[in-house]
Amino acid sequence: MNKTGRGFGLDLSWASQGILMESILQALISGLAVGSAYSLVALGFSVTFTTTKTLNFSHGEFVSAGAFIGMSVLFFAVGKLPTSTSFGGADPGTMAQLGALLGSLAVMGLIGWLLFVLGVRPFAKRPGMAWVMSTLGFGVILQSVGLAIWGPKPVVVPSPVGDDVIRFLGIGIRPQEILMLGVSVVIMVVFDHVMRKSMMGKAMRAVAQNQSVASLMGINVNRVMVGAFVISSAMAGLSGFLLAPIAQASLFMGLAVGLKGFSAAMVGGLSNARGCVMGGFILGVLESFVNLWSAQWREVAIFGLVILVLAFRPNGLFGTSTVEKV
Repeated sequence: MNKTGRGFGLDLSWASQGILMESILQALISGLAVGSAYSLVALGFSVTFTTTKTLNFSHGEFVSAGAFIGMSVLFFAVGKLPTSTSFGGADPGTMAQLGALLGSLAVMGLIGWLLFVLGVRPFAKRPGMAWVMSTLGFGVILQSVGLAIWGPKPVVVPSPVGDDVIRFLGIGIRPQEILMLGVSVVIMVVFDHVMRKSMMGKAMRAVAQNQSVASLMGINVNRVMVGAFVISSAMAGLSGFLLAPIAQASLFMGLAVGLKGFSAAMVGGLSNARGCVMGGFILGVLESFVNLWSAQWREVAIFGLVILVLAFRPNGLFGTSTVEKV
């Protein structure tokens, strides 16, 4: 009887450890997937800040807009009006999904250009923070137009890789999570390479260092700044497009993603692109692990970390302090 009881105890202990390990692995993968979305948004903040010394405070609305623009292309592909709010079980297909992705990137890039031309450039060199209100106002307009077209109801968006859960090592992984993580990592690696090796990247870095000197070197500073906002907005749209099949497309989904993306940039270091990426993954994994314990404490943990980092590392974990020469 003693041996049997001990055996049961060992079995239960091993079972508990197995369940715990599965939960941890599940949280890690989900955290990395969500963190990749935060990283894309954080990277967008870094691009605009280092290049123009301004920020797009409507970045969250750009995330939502990217999701709905891609969704509208998918509606058109299945023979529905772009203003529809339900797919009704229709499967757009791979080519339609690719077209929706490209359409979302193109339109969001165009909107980013409009934001810079109408909402940032006229105010950036003026004293005060007028550009802050102009970007916030741009976001309110963007969301209001979206509500007028699609309404506030969330929309279930089909995933390009299907919704069947993949079983691996005892855990369930959604294919869309793998896709989002993979695409985000590829985009970040390519962006890092472009910034360090290409002429465009060198021009952006030169403008970030000193706009006057960059202009004397023959660099079109205005074009570089426009490019920064186009790239940043396209990344926000990509984040929304990839998140929509997981969290449902909602015109309010971007608020939390944008705020956490900005928090990731502050944690990693707003002036350090690689640091912003790391900050996004840190917040995503932290959020997922805290969610295992208690979902109510998720936001407390995230923003508590942000405050803690800023208290001891004002420039972020991977950021460096800059000294202006006079």
